[in-house]
Amino acid sequence: MTLAPLLVGLGGLFFAGLVADYVGRRTQLPRVTILLICGMAVGQTGFDILPEEVTGLYEPLSVAALTMVAFLLGGSLTPETLRANGGPILGISLGVVLATVLAITLGLLALGVPLAVALLLGGIATATDPAATDDALRQGGAQGPFTDRLRGIVAVDDAWGIITFGVLMALALAFGGHTTEEGVVAEALWEIGGALALGAGIGLPAAYLTGRLSDGDPLRIEALGLVFLTAGLALWMNVSYLLAAMTAGAIVASLAEHHTRAFHEIEHIEWPFIILFFILAGASFDPSALGAAGLTGVAYVVLRILGRWAGGWIGARLCGVPKREAHWYGPALLPQAGIAIGMALVAGEAFPVYAETILTIAVASTVLFEIAGPWITVLAARRAA
Repeated sequence: MTLAPLLVGLGGLFFAGLVADYVGRRTQLPRVTILLICGMAVGQTGFDILPEEVTGLYEPLSVAALTMVAFLLGGSLTPETLRANGGPILGISLGVVLATVLAITLGLLALGVPLAVALLLGGIATATDPAATDDALRQGGAQGPFTDRLRGIVAVDDAWGIITFGVLMALALAFGGHTTEEGVVAEALWEIGGALALGAGIGLPAAYLTGRLSDGDPLRIEALGLVFLTAGLALWMNVSYLLAAMTAGAIVASLAEHHTRAFHEIEHIEWPFIILFFILAGASFDPSALGAAGLTGVAYVVLRILGRWAGGWIGARLCGVPKREAHWYGPALLPQAGIAIGMALVAGEAFPVYAETILTIAVASTVLFEIAGPWITVLAARRAA
């Protein structure tokens, strides 16, 4: 690896992050949307000026950034929050997931899409981007019951997404005549159960130890240690690092006497990782994916929007959430995470004949929802407040 291009590239990206922060504070545009657009401008879609040494950092940076976000979101699942909003959090999140799956699966089947593709895209559509959603809420400065519930929903959403994708993957394999559906279910159960166990194994001792160090560098190192240890062990165990970090964050927030100090340190060190993550995500976008998605891709986007809106509204009304908020939960959950692309890769390995179609739709829709979704999240939080 050549050091000069790497350092110059990283320096330029950090300055791009400063620009995004400046513009975001003075306009209605979410910072993550600006960062994605910056990434597209310097990546293969635009001037293609990013050195390979920088683009090669995308995977480790994305894991680090998303683990920090997941840790902070888990911290929102305190006993106080769950007592106040536990019913709506579970009800709305389940409503959004189920309605999204039904809308996409049935809608694509009506268009003549093969059953396996419809099932798999239905599972992929459940993925939500916790990083974009959380940053949009913080940038918008929204507070109140809607924001509290939305953070809780995002925190549990990936758990439902993993479960749902595993079940739909097993169904697609079963209907396709494959014989490995039991293995898919077992992998999904391990990914969830192992992540919960890992999060508890890290969160319980961390809850006792955290906050006992002095402010400043020692506490910052402690926070970094928790984040990277959780991410590394999760990858080594082949479990969800998002779910493991959320579990650890929830335990620390619930049991530690001085947990806010460690969480504040993560908030302080999170933004540089977020900058690099979203710029490199935008730089990796292939514009040809939009045209290749075709009618199925357009239908996927429209059906996902309708499914999330309907599921959020139904879940909110059944849980007794005020009517003025009910319409906004689904739109606020539109950002689609890179985990959707990971699901698409897994689906492509199981169904090679459909791999290109599924991955193309996942990539194109993720970029679209990442650009427009955070702005809609900010709008929803302001309108529902």
